Amino acid sequence: MFKNEKGFTLIEMLIVLLIISVLLIITIPNVSNNNSMVRDKGCEALVKLAEAQVQSYYIANSELPSDVSALVGGEYLTESQTKCPNGETLEVVNGKVTTTAGS
Repeated sequence: MFKNEKGFTLIEMLIVLLIISVLLIITIPNVSNNNSMVRDKGCEALVKLAEAQVQSYYIANSELPSDVSALVGGEYLTESQTKCPNGETLEVVNGKVTTTAGS
């Protein structure tokens, strides 16, 4: 009289797998295409951080740092914070932070 109809049929499982596959096909290229943009934004954020640390250095020492190594030596930045995620290197010239293409 009663049938045990618990669970999913093979067709239902295939439809779910098809939907998941389509979603992955759509999202993976978008993520990889935006990777360089994410790295550039990370570099912009690192420049802003370094500019704030230049100001902190100036307040503490009453002079602008001569270069990035002065910020690292004074523990305002770590060695890893002198290079952007996209490979560019931070430079400090006259209290202004810029980036240059890394080697």
